[in-house]
Amino acid sequence: MSKKTGTTKNEKLGAFLRRGSVPLMFIVLCAACIPIAGLSPSYLANEVVTRMGRNAFLILSLLIPIMAGMGLNFGMTLGAMAGEIGLILVADWQIVGIPGMVLAMIISIPISILLGFFCGKILNMAKGREMITSYIISYFMNGVYQLVVLYLMGSVIPIKHSSIKLPRGYGIRNTVSLLEMRQKLDNLIPLTIGGVKIPVMTFIVIGLMCLVIVWFRRTKLGQDMRAVGQDMAVARDAGINVERTRILSIIISTVLAGFGMVIYLQNMGNIPTYTAHSQIGMFCIAALLVGGASVDKASIGNVFLGVILFHLMFIVAPRAGAAITGDSMIGEYFRVFVSYAVITVALIMYETNKRRAKSAEGERLRQEQLKEEKKA
Repeated sequence: MSKKTGTTKNEKLGAFLRRGSVPLMFIVLCAACIPIAGLSPSYLANEVVTRMGRNAFLILSLLIPIMAGMGLNFGMTLGAMAGEIGLILVADWQIVGIPGMVLAMIISIPISILLGFFCGKILNMAKGREMITSYIISYFMNGVYQLVVLYLMGSVIPIKHSSIKLPRGYGIRNTVSLLEMRQKLDNLIPLTIGGVKIPVMTFIVIGLMCLVIVWFRRTKLGQDMRAVGQDMAVARDAGINVERTRILSIIISTVLAGFGMVIYLQNMGNIPTYTAHSQIGMFCIAALLVGGASVDKASIGNVFLGVILFHLMFIVAPRAGAAITGDSMIGEYFRVFVSYAVITVALIMYETNKRRAKSAEGERLRQEQLKEEKKA
């Protein structure tokens, strides 16, 4: 009995270490880099809180497609593009502050729905290969976005203010200022605790989004998405329109990513027109995986743990690199390497665990078959 108990404990410990290997690795890395970086606790707390407010909503938009069994939605970049277009138009119309943010979100909705529908239709044609397909779609749509902002805005789409247009008279400048919108949401309810500035209103919005996700999981559509994520064949036999449900999950994710991009850019205070969205999907997915999520399972807790660990590494790595080597660029290279390495390791572990589970299931079925043959 004791041997069985010991074996069970070892198995549970091994399973826990496999599931939590990425967060544990980052905890060790952060613990090693923080003393070397020499940054004060108040500075680190300020930076982590700021980045949590800036990025959490974007990362939350990834949870719905995972629930529907579509993996990590690299196509969230499409929603980020929609949010940027909304902000560019609002900046041209000189609508500032919270009204400007709300209007930018409203403008992004129809664009996000259209792009999400397009992405979902293509992903339905590539079942089982959704992640790489959405990654390539984001590259394709980036070309369309560049066409719109570089040639159509100012020539076809009216742009009045020369401050955001290129000197030739059409196309948008490399950077669009959001100075009149900068941190308006973050500063709406000012609060400072121990020298740490808390963006209360931003956290309220993020908290409401978390509650909406919890509520959504209990709705009919949420239950349908969970059923589709578990087994598409069984869900189809149960009368669920699998293709429609998958498309809706991508549309919802794309719309939320558009909202998240507006929150992200109002915190930054400007729009890097041609590059703001280029790495946003990669970094959001890396942060979610750092928090302990996998391709087929993610929670709200993974979002917040991932933001803390991933961005804490982003803060301390350059300083630690500069302290060790005398060159801060080493730290920059390291954190870019880490963001890609995390995704690679997580995908390898997911595939390994899936194959191990299939092997264990096959072995169980074989043992049952042998028992039935002995009885016969």
